[in-house]
Amino acid sequence: MRHAAEAAGAGRLSQGFRLSPVNGKHPHPAPSCGVVHTLHPGDVVSAERGERLETLLGSCVAIILTDRRRTFGAMCHFVHCGSVVSAGQKPGACAGVAVDTLYRLLSRRGLHPKLCEAYVYGGGNMFPEVFKQSHVGHDNGRWALERLARDGVRVLFHDLGSEKYRRLAWTLGPESPHVVAVAV
Repeated sequence: MRHAAEAAGAGRLSQGFRLSPVNGKHPHPAPSCGVVHTLHPGDVVSAERGERLETLLGSCVAIILTDRRRTFGAMCHFVHCGSVVSAGQKPGACAGVAVDTLYRLLSRRGLHPKLCEAYVYGGGNMFPEVFKQSHVGHDNGRWALERLARDGVRVLFHDLGSEKYRRLAWTLGPESPHVVAVAV
């Protein structure tokens, strides 16, 4: 389910990268402003130019929405496309709630979602020996792309599927998000 809608190389998935720091440093250091938002399942956050958004994905999906000038962005990390929140889960764990929250964050800044651009990542099959075809990651990825299309939001790039974890990082600005496969 990979598709590059724009610039070649946007959001590349590099094979064999390990999540652990190298010599005590992460391969992509925090921006000079020092603001890093690390998202966990169910989180939804917004950020300004120069701030960093990071998450680790398996079957979950992350959606990044940003204005075309890349001055403001928001990201969610949803767990499932169902509508029921399990005990202890954040409301943003449900895809619909997460995307609605993204839209509210954009609206507070005077941005209409249809005027924003999206990146979508994740949706892996983390248990391929159990789920040979349909799995929650596939459903999550399909849901995200269908919802954004229905809402008229342009998806610049998506990297969905496979059997690997993904580490996603993006410092808001002109560059595309960076995603790498994480060996488990």
